[in-house]
Amino acid sequence: MSTTSQPADAGRVTVIVLAAGGGTRMKSKTMKVLHPISGRSMIGHVLDAVAALEPHRVVAVVGNQREQVGPHILGLLPGAVLAVQESQDGTGHAVRIAWESLDPADRTGTVLVAYGDTPLLEGESLRDFAADHVAAGRGVSILSGVVAQPHGYGRVLRDAAGEVTGIVEQKDATPEQAAVSEINSGILAFDAAFLDSALPRLTNDNANGEYYLTDTVRLAREDGLAVGAYPIADVLQTEGANDRVQLAALAREKNRRILDRWMRDGVTIIDPQTTWIDVDVRLERDVTILPGTQLLGVTVVAEDAVVGPDCTLKDVEVGAGAHVVRTHGELAVIGAGADVGPFTYLRPGTELGAGGKIGGFVETKNARIGDGAKVPHLSYVGDAEIGEGTNIGAGTVFANYDGVAKHRTVVGRHARTASNNTFVAPVHIGDGAGTGAGSVIREDVPPGALAVSAGPQRNIEGWVARRRSGTAQAEAAAAADRSSDEPDTPPQE
Repeated sequence: MSTTSQPADAGRVTVIVLAAGGGTRMKSKTMKVLHPISGRSMIGHVLDAVAALEPHRVVAVVGNQREQVGPHILGLLPGAVLAVQESQDGTGHAVRIAWESLDPADRTGTVLVAYGDTPLLEGESLRDFAADHVAAGRGVSILSGVVAQPHGYGRVLRDAAGEVTGIVEQKDATPEQAAVSEINSGILAFDAAFLDSALPRLTNDNANGEYYLTDTVRLAREDGLAVGAYPIADVLQTEGANDRVQLAALAREKNRRILDRWMRDGVTIIDPQTTWIDVDVRLERDVTILPGTQLLGVTVVAEDAVVGPDCTLKDVEVGAGAHVVRTHGELAVIGAGADVGPFTYLRPGTELGAGGKIGGFVETKNARIGDGAKVPHLSYVGDAEIGEGTNIGAGTVFANYDGVAKHRTVVGRHARTASNNTFVAPVHIGDGAGTGAGSVIREDVPPGALAVSAGPQRNIEGWVARRRSGTAQAEAAAAADRSSDEPDTPPQE
């Protein structure tokens, strides 16, 4: 088989991403390629891999639920071209729609066709595949793989000399062809001039009545052009998800790969089976992740920090040497050497300074807590600023909402507030001030002052007997009264 000479623009790559299929087996109102894995949509992973090619143009073919898919793609890749496939008549038809959406001046170089539901795909693999295609000067190149169970895939057919002669789909394969273990991943590379001539020649004369893009292999051979297959060793990169069972399997595999990479980079993950880390999370060396932990979004964890067990952090920054235990956090910052948890809820806008503490059963929101400051127990801190070195007593509530608007509380440096306080915002507690237990603070407290709002204790005698007669409480009180009325028995001689 002859080879084509390489055109001057062979290194210029156009990528076509097919994302028009209905994905009916997902049984979801969400389009298949938009289902998330490891913090990105499936097509988001594909577009990230495609970016490694530094493509001249990216064309995404959309169809079903394009009102969802189109804006999502443009949000990730604003320069993408959207081509609409009104009826899904096969991969050949989809590529023809994409090709016709391009300006004629862009129909040059190398064209790579990928699929929007292959979230394990890596940019390095696409670069190697495209480079092999260009170096070989082929009309068509197939990204292939050898699998133990090829049922359902198109088979790569070779002659006795090992030359690729075609691709046959499962429904059209003879028993001998169905026994072939080399499969077509669906990812193909083309010389643009050949693709331009081949697309109009595709027919739908097959069991499915569709226009198969793989028929270009036969057309290239008829045109005397080189055809070849580039076997990828890691064939799982080309796996797609058609239902939620396959989606979960790909998610587990993607997560396993992410965890392996971080462990090889110096992160300790005690139990990989119960740890989930999104692809955009960043971890430094000597971070320790304990069981039952999810790190999501763009969470960043600095060196020597320990996270877990049983934490879910999304878009959270964890400083060096911090300890975070049994905590749910989102859009929060935890300073270096700080302690958080257990059973703590960090809502958006929480900022904990270096060496600070947010303890058990504490909820914070839009709160800046200074270096070395502590909110140790059973408190709600909303719309607040707490100065460095301050200690907030157990059971404190920052009452930030008056039913109409939110207001802010400011507590100064090195203040000491007692247990069961309520700060009715807006209010300012000065540097070095203190508050008494059970106080409701409605007015500003000057620096160094002690604010006490509770009045003297008053005991109403006999209240239980009058108001709770016949209850266990009343019986206990009466028994205690009788016991106190009985004279002491003199000791026996």
